[in-house]
This record gives sequence, structure tokens and C-alpha cells, in this order.
Amino acid sequence: MSDASDVGSGGGGPVVHGFPHLDAVRSAITALYRRVSPDGVRAYATSLAPVDAAFSDVDDLHLGAQRVAGALVRHLRLPQARVVVGFRRMEHAASVELTAGPEYFIELNDRFRTHRRDIGAALAHEITHVLLHRLGLELPGTRDNEILTDTVTAYLGAGWLLLDAFRQDALSSQKLGYLTPEEFGYVLAKRAFVFGEDPSVWFTSPQAYTAYTKGRAEALRDLQRPPLTAAGRAGRRRYARDRRHAGDHPGSATGPPDPSVPYAFESGADGLRVSFACPTCHQRVRVPVRGRTRARCGLCRTVMECDT
Repeated sequence: MSDASDVGSGGGGPVVHGFPHLDAVRSAITALYRRVSPDGVRAYATSLAPVDAAFSDVDDLHLGAQRVAGALVRHLRLPQARVVVGFRRMEHAASVELTAGPEYFIELNDRFRTHRRDIGAALAHEITHVLLHRLGLELPGTRDNEILTDTVTAYLGAGWLLLDAFRQDALSSQKLGYLTPEEFGYVLAKRAFVFGEDPSVWFTSPQAYTAYTKGRAEALRDLQRPPLTAAGRAGRRRYARDRRHAGDHPGSATGPPDPSVPYAFESGADGLRVSFACPTCHQRVRVPVRGRTRARCGLCRTVMECDT
């Protein structure tokens, strides 16, 4: 069995905010592109439609849950099979039995009997577990593997449901998934940049919309780091200073010791080179230091305008 995340702070605990898992999220995006390939990722260019996850109080509980699960199986391009969804008292939001099939067995927390609007979110996480199991894609450790699952769910077009399940008021709060709301917003924005989507139009939760805007701002910063030409003035000045230092000390370390610096210089037989993370998939890219140039990521094929 593979357990999904806790229902979050529906029990009264605080919701964690910000970007504490950002490095793990970026590693998960890289791992997804490596395993599925750019063409494989592009097969998910259209997100799950809200109508496919809609669940009203008048719907039959079990038939409705199986209908939504079936839509998610199709969206995630899994082999067609019957999805058996049950409900029971449990600590976590949901769990899935990771078997070879042909049926998928998913259990949801009993609380979803009366919180039906979030059934799609819980199922999205669990069915992505099935996809990753079939792909043989996993990261070491439960924490990183759950972050991988949340990240892939969002990047492949079903994870907006998980962010929309985040709600807070003066008395209570609820969040599904291991990522913070802002990290979900970050991944959704990364996806939006690739496929030209605007997932914010699907949110029914005001808190989800706010988290998305904060995540999008962080994702935009990935597109504005030197040596990319869209980098801001302060970043360009620092880059020029670090480049001069690397040129004057060709045998020194490959880059500044500050881990917040998004690039590193390397000296070689053919001169100075700079390495930096691709703003799409976060694979490291290395190019010669020679002024304005175009760089192409060898993993996701993104073409970047650079001033090295």
C-alpha cells in the first residue's frame, strides 16, 4: 500500500507556507523529464477539465468516486482498468494498492463521504502513485517520494485539484499533499509556462489563488536569473563581477561559494564556461563564456537566450 499525505491541518495544526521543499521539487521535475522524455511530457499538454472532477452532494458516493477516478486514469494515460474506491477510517487522506493490475484499489478517508468536492484531489495523488510505480520512477525516502508524487501530479495537469483543496478561515484549515500551497503554485506555474495554460481560472478557493500567485512569482524568478538575458540589473552586475573573478583566477574553484548563486564557472582547455540550471527542467546546462548566445537544454530541449 502507498499512503498519501495526511489531510493536512484539518485537525487544527498550522499549514506550512513558503518554499521549504523547492530543491526537492526541482529535482522531481528533472527526474520526470528524464524518465518520460520531453515528448512524453507534452502528451499531457491539456489539464484535467474541472467537469471531470466535479462531484456534487446528489451524486452516488461510490459511483461518483469511480467516475472521477476513471477520468484521472484516462488523463494520466494509464491502461484502462476498473478503479475500486472504498472509504474507511484512517490517519491519512487516502491510500492505493500498488499492484500490476488489472484493477486499481484505492481507499479514501471516511471524511470524504461529506467532503466530496475534494475527492478528485485525493484520487489525483493516489493515481499518480500508480503511474510512477508503473514507470519505475521513485526517489529515495518517503518524504522525497511523496514530493515527487505531488510534483508530477501538478506538472502533468491534475495537481491543480490538490491546490484548490487548500482552504482556510478563522476557525479551520485544510490542505492535501506534502507540498506547501505556494510550492503547488510554483509547479503549476512552471507547467503553465510550458503549455500556455492559466490554471487560476479553475480555482474555487481564494486561498489557492493567492498561493498560486506567490508560486508563479517564484517560478518567474527562474526565468530571470543570469546568464539568461531576462536577468535583472542587480543579477547582471553580480554575474559580471563573478565572471571577472573566474577569468582572473582560472585555476580556482568553479564558482562562488554562495549556494544562492544560480551559476558556476569552469575553466577548461577551450576557455571559460558557465553552468546553470535550465529554467524549465532544471537540468544543468554548460555553455562557453562568449557574450550573447543561445543555449539548448539537452534534456527538455528548451532554447534559452543568454548573455554569458
